[in-house]
Amino acid sequence: MRSYDVIKGIQDLTSLSWDERATSSGTAGTYLKARSGSGSRMLYYKLSHFNGLAIDGHECVNEVVASRLMGLLGIDHVEYRLVHAKVTVDGREFETWLNSSKNFRGRGERKQALGAFYELRKLSDEDPFAFCERYGWANAIKKMMVVDYLIANRDRHASNIEVLVGPDGKPRLAPLFDSGLSLLAPCADDVERAGAFDPLRPVATANFVGSRSLEENLELAADAEGLGTLAESDRAFLFANLEEALPPIYYRKMWEIVWERWQRYADIRTSR
Repeated sequence: MRSYDVIKGIQDLTSLSWDERATSSGTAGTYLKARSGSGSRMLYYKLSHFNGLAIDGHECVNEVVASRLMGLLGIDHVEYRLVHAKVTVDGREFETWLNSSKNFRGRGERKQALGAFYELRKLSDEDPFAFCERYGWANAIKKMMVVDYLIANRDRHASNIEVLVGPDGKPRLAPLFDSGLSLLAPCADDVERAGAFDPLRPVATANFVGSRSLEENLELAADAEGLGTLAESDRAFLFANLEEALPPIYYRKMWEIVWERWQRYADIRTSR
């Protein structure tokens, strides 16, 4: 079973400075970020939802599940590690599960939010999807829409998709990142609410490309090329070594969400 993306032994990361605070567009909550190192050796860190008093979410677990799913499906993505650690926020120490990830920029590349890149270069009356088509990114965007549907992602706003521009001025889409506001994120520590979650329930989303409906976007993206397949046997892989981070009911329900939505996607694709 996969283990390199989970560090269970408690790491002392109390020296990190959590001075990057992002209030996510269209969703409630504050998400703290930190970094260490520089250049190609830079590591990025982020915490689950912080309410000012405690770290009370599990978005970092969702991030690893989403990363593993994208690996199965052959979608270019940032690989996240789940780390059990001690951190200090606002002078208080917490023990939590956080994410770490490596710098995904190539040498000399600079990054720009897709929303800003679009505003600077769009044609008159060109919507974001047509813009991505013009740049040759349509299939990558469709893959993104499929996986966002599978994980019930609520937060693919204009800065949660990035463009990397090389020294030669040529742009490319960055690997997918920040998929933690998905699955059972709104349930936080409410086990009863998590257990009652309807896997196919439409969820409120903040999508920059396409519509605010994951279901409508899936209809647009169902013909995406190059996607891998998902089988019931992949359940063990998706949740391997995560048992200490959340109660078992969360993983049972997460699998229901992914699997039932995968079957819905397969039905739409077959009917084309």
